[in-house]
Amino acid sequence: MSVNTLDATSEVKNIKRRRRVLVAKLGLDGHDRGAKVVARALRDAGFEVIYLGVHQAPEDVVEAAIEEDVGVVGVSILSGSHMELVSDLLKLMKEKGLNVPVIVGGIIPPDDAKELKKMGVFEVLGPGTPLRKVVEVYEKALEVNN
Repeated sequence: MSVNTLDATSEVKNIKRRRRVLVAKLGLDGHDRGAKVVARALRDAGFEVIYLGVHQAPEDVVEAAIEEDVGVVGVSILSGSHMELVSDLLKLMKEKGLNVPVIVGGIIPPDDAKELKKMGVFEVLGPGTPLRKVVEVYEKALEVNN
């Protein structure tokens, strides 16, 4: 019976993790309206959203993602420093053994978006992406992670 209890407990934890995501503004960018809209849309779609807010360093994001046991990390960057910040984020995640999909939002040139995906980013979403698509992308990222 205890084996079944452990299996059930593990399954409940996996279900919770699948719907738990982190959203943060990476770097010095203080324009957070889009990240807040995304966080609210995800919450309204049934996700548990950990919103870190503005001016987050890659180290802060990785630490919070581990602490909160999230299934996806979403970062928004409008400052133009997306290549460096996301590279640092992915490197730290690898060093810390955090193996969850990363979704990047913001004003990202198409060539940079392709490069970010080559680096390991799950998806890049730009301004004007319909919220339904944002939710679908997060759901797909969670499916891949489980």
